[in-house]
Amino acid sequence: QVQLAESGGGLVQAGGSLRLSCVASGSDFARYLMGWFRQRPGEEREYVASIRWYAGNTDYADSVKGRFTISRDNTKNTVYLQMDNLKPEDTAVYSCAADISGLRAGTRPRSYDYWGQGTQVTVSS
Repeated sequence: QVQLAESGGGLVQAGGSLRLSCVASGSDFARYLMGWFRQRPGEEREYVASIRWYAGNTDYADSVKGRFTISRDNTKNTVYLQMDNLKPEDTAVYSCAADISGLRAGTRPRSYDYWGQGTQVTVSS
């Protein structure tokens, strides 16, 4: 069983920045594929970014490419999402997720075994 806990959400003006953190339990964090997803009310969960254990391998949704940066610190069992130049359309609940095999396709929610509770990000115009 892996537990994930997000933090760092909040209210920010358009153009501002936030950094989300997700701390994972367990001793095998370094090999997990970690992903960030977001969900707006009444909409499907949307892929944001993912990172494999070899941190050079990152991937982003086109909607956030160039504005968001995913990173991880395996010594702290933590994955981060740095969000810059935020837009009102980025408003959503952001959740982190873990694929404990580390091998599945990072863009699909079904690839992930465990999910955090989510943290609200609100961007005002």
